[in-house]
Amino acid sequence: MKTFKNIMSWVLPIVVGLLIAMLIRHFVFTMVRVDGPSMEPNLENNERVAVVKTAKVRHLSVIVFNAHNVDPDARSKRVKYVKRVIGMPGDTVSSRDGKLYVNGKALSEKFISQFERTQGTGNWDLSGLTDKYSWTIKTTKVPKNSYFVLGDHRSVSNDSRYWGFVPAGKVLGVVKVPFWDTNATKRHNVNSISY
Repeated sequence: MKTFKNIMSWVLPIVVGLLIAMLIRHFVFTMVRVDGPSMEPNLENNERVAVVKTAKVRHLSVIVFNAHNVDPDARSKRVKYVKRVIGMPGDTVSSRDGKLYVNGKALSEKFISQFERTQGTGNWDLSGLTDKYSWTIKTTKVPKNSYFVLGDHRSVSNDSRYWGFVPAGKVLGVVKVPFWDTNATKRHNVNSISY
């Protein structure tokens, strides 16, 4: 009996610790790896970032979402994309002469360079995109419970301009660059920018 108590004295705390860690990972936050250059310069390929599942999605939040059944090319049920929220439900979004407009107001995009803002962006609005890419949802506004997202490096980003809106139910959480990342500008551009 004494041996059993000794074993349980160290097994029980380990089991409880693992259960707490699993609950935190499932409900509060997890770590993900950025794959590809679409969020440069703020997030680099292979960079690990935290995804806070309890954080509220806002304009310019960087989010992680399950891309299966969002992007037709995302065949795996486990494919996750990292993008920045430009349009919230009910917003109009357009691009003219290298500037983004949300509800008719020019969006300040100091978090990326002029090159990243203008290359590959073109002139468009939601109505034109729905027709050009034959989206299933034909609209001039971001639908209820959905987001319009773009990558920070527009010329290489596969985003809402091509396949449409991200349903809120597909969002896994809001990205936060960990405090130990030494680049304060990058931390600010991902963690703190809002519209």
